[in-house]
Amino acid sequence: MHIRYLKVLMALIASFMCIFYVAQNFANPNPAFEAFAYVMGGADHAIYADTFAFHISNPTLTWLALLLIFALELLAGLLLLKGSYDMWQARKADVETFTASKKWAEIGAGAGILVWFGFFGVLGAAFFQMWQTAIGAGSMDDAFQFFVSMAVTLLFLNQADR
Repeated sequence: MHIRYLKVLMALIASFMCIFYVAQNFANPNPAFEAFAYVMGGADHAIYADTFAFHISNPTLTWLALLLIFALELLAGLLLLKGSYDMWQARKADVETFTASKKWAEIGAGAGILVWFGFFGVLGAAFFQMWQTAIGAGSMDDAFQFFVSMAVTLLFLNQADR
């Protein structure tokens, strides 16, 4: 039974992480935009100055990318929150019911992986080469921490229940 409580708590903590980060982003939209524009525009990329594809300097596209990240962070947090509530409600139920109650938390953790691995790790780090600057590297390092948090949460939630 104690593992069920830990799973609920893990999903809740992951939810708060997503919600707190998106709230901080909403509180600081202009610095977030500037960081995105800096990375996506390829500014100060001295090591790999050229790209095989393109950079983005259009402010509208940058805002759209930023709003997509904000929306997915919020979605991940809300799904994890719903999942933690569902698991709490099913904490004393049979194994099948508790296992089914993890659905939204698992989807929420998956959405977090999409944001911090897919968008930051793949698009930001690999495509836009954000690792080349201090601003980009800091964002990339943080995104890796968030991705690992979501991945560990998903793995823990998917452990067999008793």
